Amino acid sequence: MNEAWNNPLRTRRDMARAAAQMIRPLADCLTPGKARLIVGEGSAHYPEDVAGMEGFSRVLWALVPMLAGKCEEAEEFWPLWREGIIHGTDPDHPEYWGTIGDYDQRMVEMAVIGTGLCFVPDRFYGELTPMQRDNLCRWLNQINQFDMPKNNWRFFRILVNIGFLKVGRPVDENRLREDLDMMESHYVGDLDMMESHYVGDGWYFDYPTKRDYYTLWGFHYYSLIYAAAMRDADPQRCQRFIERAQTIAPRFACWFDREGRGLPYGRSLTYRFAQGAFFSAMAFAGVTGQGMDWGETKGLLLRGLRWWLGMPIFDRGGALTVGYGYPNLCVAEGYNAPGSPYWGMKIFLALALPENHPFWQAEEKPYTPPEIFLDQQVRLLLTRDRENRQVVAYTAGNHAWEHTHEDEKYEKFAYSTQFAFSTVKEATTLQKGAYDSMLAVKRAGKCLWHERSGCDKFQLTDQRVSFTWRPLEGVRIETVIAPVGMWHVRRHTIRADFDLEIAEGAFAVKKDWAGARPCDRVSSALTQEADRAMANGAYGTSAIFALKGYEAGEVIHAEPNTNLMHPRTVIPMLRSHLPAGESVLICAVFADAGDCPVQSVPQEVLRIAESL
Repeated sequence: MNEAWNNPLRTRRDMARAAAQMIRPLADCLTPGKARLIVGEGSAHYPEDVAGMEGFSRVLWALVPMLAGKCEEAEEFWPLWREGIIHGTDPDHPEYWGTIGDYDQRMVEMAVIGTGLCFVPDRFYGELTPMQRDNLCRWLNQINQFDMPKNNWRFFRILVNIGFLKVGRPVDENRLREDLDMMESHYVGDLDMMESHYVGDGWYFDYPTKRDYYTLWGFHYYSLIYAAAMRDADPQRCQRFIERAQTIAPRFACWFDREGRGLPYGRSLTYRFAQGAFFSAMAFAGVTGQGMDWGETKGLLLRGLRWWLGMPIFDRGGALTVGYGYPNLCVAEGYNAPGSPYWGMKIFLALALPENHPFWQAEEKPYTPPEIFLDQQVRLLLTRDRENRQVVAYTAGNHAWEHTHEDEKYEKFAYSTQFAFSTVKEATTLQKGAYDSMLAVKRAGKCLWHERSGCDKFQLTDQRVSFTWRPLEGVRIETVIAPVGMWHVRRHTIRADFDLEIAEGAFAVKKDWAGARPCDRVSSALTQEADRAMANGAYGTSAIFALKGYEAGEVIHAEPNTNLMHPRTVIPMLRSHLPAGESVLICAVFADAGDCPVQSVPQEVLRIAESL
């Protein structure tokens, strides 16, 4: 697409050029007063003028470290964004960012300006006139005057207040102390009275049932910025923040495969390469994870960014789109406006480090976590093949009924870096439901399919995951899942008050269109037999084998744009009709990152199935 996407992305200069190439198309998207960025159509739950301010501010997550590290590439853009800050905080200017209120989205966007005051005060403060400084600080100080959620948002206020501290402006000490105590203290007590967010082993959560990337690109990212800014003024707290980050680093590294792909799992996936922002923040704070060195940290950061820049995630003008592996509004949350994906610019924090820093001087190295890793805090059992080509994660007990497609984002039986997951467009057919890595059930003769949405109880060990769930009233299912390499076995004990139809899916595989017309409904190789269904080709192999209780195999051509990674996919499935009462289903599922068709279930997998 341009030189940034074609460069090897190995050095600090490469990364700075990549950041610049992402920012350059946006200059023409700024409003006349430069205080808003309009990159496309669409909307979020907040007004368009706030969405424009959001897009403007999120680019600063790249510009702040570029300015701090004196990257010459930033000088092309800083005058535009400085003008936007001046006009956006001037109550007499037509593009004033306005008076905020409780739980206001603009609180989120204040954080990066506070970070700029911390680390580039000469540019964010020193280059302004006295009146402009007063306007800026008066506008930012609104964050101390209104209520905000008890979650990672509290760090936004922390960053604004320490920004005030760095430039000698008054600080709301009570707010700062309250927010830091909430972020730092160890969580105990009633979920509905949650006043702290750290739960142990390096993990923070907005809410105990939400276990996702926000721990890393939210809590840890901001706490490491705090540690870098306040290590002399608040050394003990900063050391605790650093130790927690060092603890979680090797655990989080288990979410990535050798290509740098992070696990597609949870909400806010349109932030894409923000997945690697944690490793950039580690470098910025001058620390590595437990048992990790600079070369491994650098590899985790750069491999991920290289992979993302090879994906079709930009529009023809060069702006980031809402989606994941391609433009796709189906994955979006209600808070994803057209400029929201620029939250991913947080990955560029390491550009604040000079060229001679050990991080940039280190030779990039691979990092290979164990083949099996159980993380009880995040309720994930993570596995990978020996070549680290693919990570597969099994989950139980994670859910929060708040955002779009949460069943798909948190409740699938398995998640893969190779295949990603699919979202439901409509529950009336299997094609529209795209039930990959899930058992879908419906009452016989009825229209709607149902999948897992929460569970009554669950248990995870390093050998299996089990949970009890109720897809609809009158149906109770006990599920046990046991991984065996890149295979896994599923057993379901189903108790139903009425007859059921069921469909159980393996992973969704990209359709291979090589040599085919666009209207042809083909994949590389499809298998549909009474006891199995399979799809395999250049984009991987997904297969599901019936061991007990199923009637037929079928490959479903999913509705376009249901999968996060590829717009057209097929899903191998097993189907059956079950009578009222108790039924048992057992199947074996195979997933491989290459073209690896299988003819039968290995004896080792069969032995595991018999033991469940």
